[in-house]
Amino acid sequence: MSLTLNLDFQYTTTIEKLWTALTDSGKLAKWIANIHTGQPMENDFQPVVGYKFQFRTQPSEWWDGIINGEVLLVEQPNRLSYTWGSGDEVHTITWTLQELEDGKVNLHLEQTGISNAPALNGAKYGWTKWCGDLEQALTQ
Repeated sequence: MSLTLNLDFQYTTTIEKLWTALTDSGKLAKWIANIHTGQPMENDFQPVVGYKFQFRTQPSEWWDGIINGEVLLVEQPNRLSYTWGSGDEVHTITWTLQELEDGKVNLHLEQTGISNAPALNGAKYGWTKWCGDLEQALTQ
């Protein structure tokens, strides 16, 4: 049985600026950081269907520090989907952006393929922290 994580975040920004924060390698490194060390996760992400990428950070005794992915869907500026894998765990991340009123944008995250409740809780913790950091990155 696989589990799914669904989270929504609202940002006061433009949909184009939020899209860029999700798809630009340099901007991604500013808000996706190692949860334990705070070090940015360097990456070679490109929003091109079929493109294989990596996020890299310091390895630990529990993890090699590498997240492998492949871009599955790019519908600029509304939807982006890619695989997100480390070890035997490979999930699908789908971002959906929707303009709201008053200059706000809703960012919906769906992460599918999660194997168990501890992994689901870890994903929820990680994305909640990262999406808080994303809010700060959008104001810079």
